[in-house]
Amino acid sequence: MNSQAIALYKQRRSQYALGRNLPIGQDQATDLIKRAMREAPSAFNSQPTRALILHGAQSVKFWELVKDALRPIVPAAAFAATEGKLDSFAAGAGTVLFFNDVDVTRGLQDQFPLYADNFPVWAEHANGIAQFAVWTALAEAGVGASLQHYNPVVDEAVRREWGIAGNWQLRAQMPFGSNEAAIGEKSYMEDEARFKVFA
Repeated sequence: MNSQAIALYKQRRSQYALGRNLPIGQDQATDLIKRAMREAPSAFNSQPTRALILHGAQSVKFWELVKDALRPIVPAAAFAATEGKLDSFAAGAGTVLFFNDVDVTRGLQDQFPLYADNFPVWAEHANGIAQFAVWTALAEAGVGASLQHYNPVVDEAVRREWGIAGNWQLRAQMPFGSNEAAIGEKSYMEDEARFKVFA
């Protein structure tokens, strides 16, 4: 059976060669990211995921902040490679920063104490689903992206630069842009090691 959804999932791949020549407009990209996040499910429909969408110079600024945060902790001999990687993300058209609103999670813990230990886990699930939804939507639009994790080293700098409230916890970063190189094939582990099916 052919599945349109699975075909879209296969389009979603990590693209590290990013450029600024988006096949869609900046406003369209913003709208696409927002719509994808709105449709992403969450436990109790709590919608704890938040996003900071940075375009152009604002995105470049974020990657400069990451560079500044890493410079004191990455060995000098290895920093050139780190800087090159960060510059490749900054070369894109924008970056989405994904957050969890911990106030939502705490509110649910207070309201439903029986499930209190689960709500932080479920918030992470919701965030991951939102990331996947946004990434897939961008891929369908012909926009390349990858998922990065430079939190928590850059968290405080992000809060200062963009006035992010303390209840927003940074979880991941998604640089996006035009596809400036072919995307490699994905490898798959053997089904026998991954699935168990009983009927």
